[in-house]
Amino acid sequence: MKFPKYLAALAASSILAAASPAMAQEETTRLEPNDPMAESVFNGDYLTVGVGVGYVPDYDGADEYVIFPLPVIQGSIGGIDINPRPGGLAVDFVQDTRGQTSFDAGVTARVRGNRTGDLDDPVVASLGELDTAIEVGPTVGVSFPALLNPFDSLSASVDVRWDVAGAHKGRVIDPSISYFTPLSRGIAASLSLSASFVDDDYASYYYDVTPADAITSGLPVFDADGGLHKAGVNLLVGVDLDGDVTNGGLALVFIVGYSRMLGDAKDTPFTSVRGSADQWLGAVGLAYTF
Repeated sequence: MKFPKYLAALAASSILAAASPAMAQEETTRLEPNDPMAESVFNGDYLTVGVGVGYVPDYDGADEYVIFPLPVIQGSIGGIDINPRPGGLAVDFVQDTRGQTSFDAGVTARVRGNRTGDLDDPVVASLGELDTAIEVGPTVGVSFPALLNPFDSLSASVDVRWDVAGAHKGRVIDPSISYFTPLSRGIAASLSLSASFVDDDYASYYYDVTPADAITSGLPVFDADGGLHKAGVNLLVGVDLDGDVTNGGLALVFIVGYSRMLGDAKDTPFTSVRGSADQWLGAVGLAYTF
């Protein structure tokens, strides 16, 4: 029995910009005609759509949290896989065969809305809203199946993106490693470790406190440099509502996660004075596959 990665979709849904990075786990594959899963909804084209509710930090480094809706879309159409990412999507152009080591290669894009809306913290809000970044770049990955049981997998991926909208004008590198395993025919779980590296342009845009900012907000002046700025872990559990993930339909998804701001992302006054380096998330969602 093959457990599809739609059970991990909401963990990397397109609105979780403040949460930990993507958790795309089980590779979408093309099945051989004699495969016992040949009648599965996931053999060939399929589409998953979902919606959920998330509880995440108000901005990167905040100690106040907000609740908001989480839409998601994922699928495989004509051999091209569409996978969710925090704030966006990844498109994989490589077809794979189930039971074999598989590879991803494609493009990824996301919208970053960090500090672009109303903020609960009046000091941070006094500095005004930032511009929305649109990040685009390549993604590559590899997945190793059947490590501890016939249906689990260990996956690693790297996304590299540049802001093309002129907001932070920088580069972000997001590596991750994930272990996916079924717990029963209708339940699956995934554990994902991730990190994020940023350049000086990104760090300066989101974490600097200029002398003018210091006068306005009362925060100390801070000059941020790039580097490793976040690392985290996420646990996801997916439950198919009819007890069989192979036939599609409705599934519940539950996610808990923790990430830690690091380097200048931790030392910036936005985090060290007004927020917290400890970042938590929780989400619950409902997905439908057809």
